[in-house]
Amino acid sequence: MTLTALLVIAAAAWWWHNHRPRRHGAGASAAARARALRTPLVRLATALGIRTRAAALADRSEAGAAGERRTAARLAPLTRAGWLIYHDLALPTGRANVDHLLISPTGAVFLPDTKRWSAAGPLLIRAGRLLHGSQDVTDRLNGLRHETATVARVLGVPVTPLVVMDGPTLIGPHGRPATQLEFRGIQIVPAHRLTDYLTGRAHVPGQRRPADLAVIVTHELPPHTRRHRG
Repeated sequence: MTLTALLVIAAAAWWWHNHRPRRHGAGASAAARARALRTPLVRLATALGIRTRAAALADRSEAGAAGERRTAARLAPLTRAGWLIYHDLALPTGRANVDHLLISPTGAVFLPDTKRWSAAGPLLIRAGRLLHGSQDVTDRLNGLRHETATVARVLGVPVTPLVVMDGPTLIGPHGRPATQLEFRGIQIVPAHRLTDYLTGRAHVPGQRRPADLAVIVTHELPPHTRRHRG
């Protein structure tokens, strides 16, 4: 196949991926970022065996989308217990998105953020810093802090930030495996324990009725892929 033919095929694939109807729901924004990164030139380079930074970023976005979809599948059974569950919401300003937003039957609000990190090193807290193996990852939670503060301001109620950790083992203060960590107000739980954690907090009292909060979410926090079409 000629280089021109490869470029034409790559351009056609890029056009189709970026002009088909946009999907909403868990992982939609991350998947859209991956499609946007795979431009015709990037696809051509990949076809020729050339590794580019854009392709690597697209791979990471696709992995993130898959992680968000797995979290959504874990959360889905909670709807039968009266939980309200939303995925991939846009904040009122900026281009950041909220992976998941949960409203319990009592009106308590949780903001789970999916993180898929390597299982090669454990996650632990040492000297007031969050470490993944020997790497300091404290600042990687800054985005979740911003999202939590924004959602709390929009809804007018406290919001509990929650990291859904898919990969590393959690290590507690005594060097033993832990089922949960608390770091500067952020709860960190292994992905496979997510529903257990939330079920145990289903009766935590909220400050507003779930139905009232749902109205605000619908009007102020629309699907991210609907607000940001570019």
